[in-house]
Amino acid sequence: MVTTEQIWKLLNDVADPEIPVLSVLDLGIVRDVNVSGDKVRITITPTYSGCPAMNTIETDIREKVQGLATVDIITQLSPAWTTDWLTESGKQKLKDYGIAPPVEGGTGMFENPQVSCPRCESANTKMLAQFGSTACKSMYQCQDCFEPFDHFKCHR
Repeated sequence: MVTTEQIWKLLNDVADPEIPVLSVLDLGIVRDVNVSGDKVRITITPTYSGCPAMNTIETDIREKVQGLATVDIITQLSPAWTTDWLTESGKQKLKDYGIAPPVEGGTGMFENPQVSCPRCESANTKMLAQFGSTACKSMYQCQDCFEPFDHFKCHR
């Protein structure tokens, strides 16, 4: 019989398809795991309601748990996901990957916060575009090392 702890451990190995260094647990999109006999219900909340990665994430979760239990995945839109749900480990993984994590104290995804370069840590950066490689990121450039980089916008 499968346990809740086993499922949580398996979910730690399900990567975000857009940022593969992050697991679905790092992102904080897994809201609940409920095990009842050979059935598992996993509740997830997308980073935003139109996130194109959610179908892939659901498929990856099903494949990971397949063979252990029957899986029911519930998408819960309320409360809406927030970058506050990112784990500290997840924020560090973003930075190590070259993406500036959300800025503490940020109030929303359409602000223009002071973002430090994830490569050289300089605060001398400027926003190049409101949207980066995905809608949840903006594009910045460091004015010291001249490297462009994505910034994961604050979502609250």
